[in-house]
Amino acid sequence: MRQLIGIVQYDIEWCDWEANRVKLSAMLSTDRLNRDGLDVIVLPEMFMTGFVTDAAVVAKYADATLAFMHEVAERLDAAVVGSVVVRDGETYRNRMYFVKPTGEVEWYDKRHLFSIGGEAERFTAGEERKVVEWRGVRYLLEVCYDLRFPVWSRQRGDYDAIIYSALWPKPRRDVWRTLLCARAIENQAYVIGVNRVGSEPGLEYVGDSAVIDSRGRYVVDSGDKQGVYVVEIDLEEQTKFRERFNVARDADSFGIL
Repeated sequence: MRQLIGIVQYDIEWCDWEANRVKLSAMLSTDRLNRDGLDVIVLPEMFMTGFVTDAAVVAKYADATLAFMHEVAERLDAAVVGSVVVRDGETYRNRMYFVKPTGEVEWYDKRHLFSIGGEAERFTAGEERKVVEWRGVRYLLEVCYDLRFPVWSRQRGDYDAIIYSALWPKPRRDVWRTLLCARAIENQAYVIGVNRVGSEPGLEYVGDSAVIDSRGRYVVDSGDKQGVYVVEIDLEEQTKFRERFNVARDADSFGIL
């Protein structure tokens, strides 16, 4: 089983939904993407607005953003993944959508809110761990700060790859790179981490979006360049490695999960 993944690393315009729509539309309309036959397209966290903790300001774009994801998914015949601020009753969520070209939508609400940056004061944390199956591959959905909490992403034999949509700033880039590799190695799974480049008020981003295999090896490393990076993941090779070097059978269990 193989799939083609497109990771989209770009400079998000701060709190400017229309500018980001135009930019992403251009990046996702190339002949190459149509020719490659992508299976999954992964976008950064809050990819239409940047990291805005004043949830009410940007939640109004949720419906339009979801419609945009549907349009891209249908046009490219690929699932589109990324996080959006949504209103949920009287609360707000940092919601990661997984939009399939069939029109089906699944989602994960970010579990670990970045209290240091004020996110926990404005948002409600999710409670459900989410694995989505698409074209025979099982993806665990995670958002940014979740990367620091390994028990939450612990392999239970129920996923093949982890997707992290993130807005991870430059001062902590070494942590980002280290933890992406750690999650891949300890779970013997592909890790797909997508970050942004550019800047927003008080923060600078240098990308480092990557796809890492189950041995902790980089399949693609975007560095600090804006672009759509296309990479193939090979689940047959990963399964053989898991069977040959079976770490899971010696692992501890965590009853709290």
